[in-house]
Amino acid sequence: MRHKLKCIVVDDEPMAREIIETYIAKTSNLELVASCNNAAEAILFAQENEVDLFFLDIHMPETSGLSLAKIIHKKSQIIFTTAYREYAIDGFNLNVVDYLLKPIAFDRFLQAVQKVLILEIPENNNNFMFVRSDRKMVKIDFNSILYIESLSDYLKIFTKEKTIVLRETISGLEEKLPAKKFIRIHRSFIVSLKNLTSYTNEFIEIDQKALPISRSYKESVLQKLAKV
Repeated sequence: MRHKLKCIVVDDEPMAREIIETYIAKTSNLELVASCNNAAEAILFAQENEVDLFFLDIHMPETSGLSLAKIIHKKSQIIFTTAYREYAIDGFNLNVVDYLLKPIAFDRFLQAVQKVLILEIPENNNNFMFVRSDRKMVKIDFNSILYIESLSDYLKIFTKEKTIVLRETISGLEEKLPAKKFIRIHRSFIVSLKNLTSYTNEFIEIDQKALPISRSYKESVLQKLAKV
């Protein structure tokens, strides 16, 4: 069974918060974990608690929703809620899931939530996954992945055919990968066991590229490789 998405509502208008809270209560896949009237309060909560989905107002005093969206943990999804249509382009440039224009109807709210549920990939028993890249969902066959590299605030997935760039944490993506097929060797690298060609105590070679095994991962990596 799919777990409930932990949701936080961030809006400086009490009535607007109340509407979204009511909609969340009516939706079986969602669980309200916090309701905040400013960005600072939301940031503090998210630092100490798991949040899957933000319902985030854009036009707020002090710190705007756009500014908050840029610093929210990449593992969380965002749905913007706003009375200002002109912010739509800025919102989608941040790869948010959807943009709800106030007043928000319940059926439109459900459409946005459905998009999030499609993105949420539970324990993956398939041979593929979907990732958000360049404003679309891209299907990736697990067997085609060579390795994954983390670069600051984005990832590169290197496959046999192409390189896919996405905004995601490497730990977040690691949770979506089947553990039997992939191994984390470094804070910046995950590699495919199927496509590995050779290894030493310090490096893994894949697609004629040597990737470092970090000191903190070495013991677990070598133990797993010994059993392959």
